[in-house]
Amino acid sequence: MTRLYAADSVLVVIDVQDKLLAKMPTAAALVHSVGFLLDAAHLLGVPMRATEQYPKGLGPTTTEIARRLPQPIPAKTAFSCCGADGFTAELKTLGRNVVVLAGMETHVCVAQTAFDLLAAGFRVLLPVDAVSSRFEVDHSTALRRLERAGADLTTAEAVAFEWTHDAAHPKFKEVSKLVVARPRG
Repeated sequence: MTRLYAADSVLVVIDVQDKLLAKMPTAAALVHSVGFLLDAAHLLGVPMRATEQYPKGLGPTTTEIARRLPQPIPAKTAFSCCGADGFTAELKTLGRNVVVLAGMETHVCVAQTAFDLLAAGFRVLLPVDAVSSRFEVDHSTALRRLERAGADLTTAEAVAFEWTHDAAHPKFKEVSKLVVARPRG
């Protein structure tokens, strides 16, 4: 396990869509954590990617998240983002070997994406407050399984502070403002 660097990272937001989000007991906290990561990534030059799982049935990415993401957001039917056309190849062209995953559901699309990325040689970080499942047993079991498989568990705030590394970082004050403004709960 090594430290996280913004220059080596890409943030991938998985399926934070309205219809599925409505079933998440931690929906508000999830949206805040994912939004926080997106804002920090934007400030620090970390590329962002996203997917939507079958948007015809699950609806679009929730507006609060979609407005922060590059458009259009690719649709997929495979549970793993790596099953979306060109997804893995695009990550490889970015030349970054660390993928921070956020979104839902932890035990389905997040887990299958993480397993595929680990198999493809990427380092995977999971901010536990930026991934969610409908049921806690699925979420917590998936996190244990993913950690055993080689994914690093962390938090959204820890990611942002590792990306800046130092209070002397030119964007530290802006990131610090995001931290202070972040709802806790």
